[in-house]
Amino acid sequence: LKMSWFWLHLPLCLLTATCLCHSIKAPTPSSQQSFKTGLFNFYHSLILADGKETTIHLLKDIPKRYYFVLEEGRVLAPFSITVTPCDVPIEWSILVYKSPPGKAAPGDHDTQEISKSQKASSLVSTIFNYKGNSVETYMGMSSHSALYLLEFLSTERDTHITVYLTSDTTSGHLYPELPADPRIDVIGIGHTTVTLAWKHSPSVLQHRESIQYCLLVNEKHNYKSLCAAETAIRSSGMKLPPTLALSLSPYLLEPQQVMILSNSELSIINKVSSGEVRQVCMGTKNTYTVPNLSPSTQYYFDVFIVNLLTNASAAYTGTFARTLEEPEPKVTELKDGKVMHVVLDGKKQKFYSLQYQARHKKIHFTFQLCRGQIRVHIMRNGKTVASENLSGLRYFSLKGKLLDTYSVQLRSTEESNSSVKVLASPHFHKPLFPLLPESLKIKSFSKLRTCRSVTIAWLGTQEESKYCVYRKRIEEDQIWRELQSADSCSGPESRHKSEKVLCKYFYDLNLQRAVTTDTIKGLEAGTLYLFDVYLFGPSGIPVRYNSKVVKTRKKC
Repeated sequence: LKMSWFWLHLPLCLLTATCLCHSIKAPTPSSQQSFKTGLFNFYHSLILADGKETTIHLLKDIPKRYYFVLEEGRVLAPFSITVTPCDVPIEWSILVYKSPPGKAAPGDHDTQEISKSQKASSLVSTIFNYKGNSVETYMGMSSHSALYLLEFLSTERDTHITVYLTSDTTSGHLYPELPADPRIDVIGIGHTTVTLAWKHSPSVLQHRESIQYCLLVNEKHNYKSLCAAETAIRSSGMKLPPTLALSLSPYLLEPQQVMILSNSELSIINKVSSGEVRQVCMGTKNTYTVPNLSPSTQYYFDVFIVNLLTNASAAYTGTFARTLEEPEPKVTELKDGKVMHVVLDGKKQKFYSLQYQARHKKIHFTFQLCRGQIRVHIMRNGKTVASENLSGLRYFSLKGKLLDTYSVQLRSTEESNSSVKVLASPHFHKPLFPLLPESLKIKSFSKLRTCRSVTIAWLGTQEESKYCVYRKRIEEDQIWRELQSADSCSGPESRHKSEKVLCKYFYDLNLQRAVTTDTIKGLEAGTLYLFDVYLFGPSGIPVRYNSKVVKTRKKC
């Protein structure tokens, strides 16, 4: 090393609480290499590794320092340092220590009273400093007689960063390369979708198998690095997958996470207090349409190019867009005593608006949920009077003035189809819907089940009504589809005549005894059957009980 022993160790003395300079013997030229190795072992925690990404944890207001000396052999050698803040803005700088001209004798420092502080200040200079939370890269030329010191400081809170030092600038980069124009273009905006496009990374063209694009969508702000995004999501109280780059590997999702895999794209939706955070990795495609967004909402979009082999990433310049407002739903007029069947497509038409003008002071609304999940919102002259999720048969009795205008808004709360029957009438004493029991479940008795018969029971009401039982033979793989497609408002008119078992009337003024049973005979052994019960009120409007699947005994 072409620098005196004192000047080589001056930075190390500054980095430790007690200067150890005078307690170590000056190395002879023949022992410089072993001495250098000993220094490495002693001060290994402060040396920044060359060619490796290092994660550094910073405590608030406590600076952290790392130094490095590049390989000898050339008078000037190129090097680069990339620092990635993973949370709050930080301050960081690069200082260089250069040896003085000439060479002092090993023992000169023992006899000469030269001011060390004056000598240090004349040979130490700051060549770079930065404050912020962007990913910054410094590229420079190193002198073999120079020692470099990096200082990092966080003044907001404890945080962590990643630092990558390399002196090999010819054999490729750890981080994927961004295009000359790293902006993300918004090429389409809808009510629930945003379409994005970006220019290909040169790394994709060179290493297609090990490179992929990952998109982050959130409602808060853009992120300047992938580790900053992951840190922000973790701070909201959830556990993330290792990284987006590794998200194609199986792992256990947290309760707040939803994973969607379709068309070779993996989407992860995190439910956080500030809205959803979506992560989508789409391979090497450089266009993507983000689906299932909320209308009239601003979203922030970040694209990261990820190296699957090294797990390193680079961030495109983030963008944002606001989805279009939901169009006003078509208003349909409700007429007195007329039942309207409303079907909502959870993907295309999630809203339906009805209007009713009162001709009496007291109005009764009846809703029979047929399928799915629907929320109803009733307003009188623009003011909300009722709002809730529907279940089964629901009545609302409202009192107002003549010619009051009622608006009924129906909203599907799931993506599958939902449907509901709606009735508005001033005459509650003449209901069109039948009186319903406490439960629409059908019960089967396992002990009464035989190879050729099944016994079922269901609840009735205090009102005499007609009940019809239907049966249908099904296979194991049909159970889920049959139960999912069941519509409690549908009648038996679509059923085949051969499926009808019986019809009967019954009621009981004592609800504790309003139970009826029937034994269905003539069945096949070891066979699955789907049983349905339909209830008909005075108006003839049917209500379907929850379907019941029962299997006859195989051996008797």
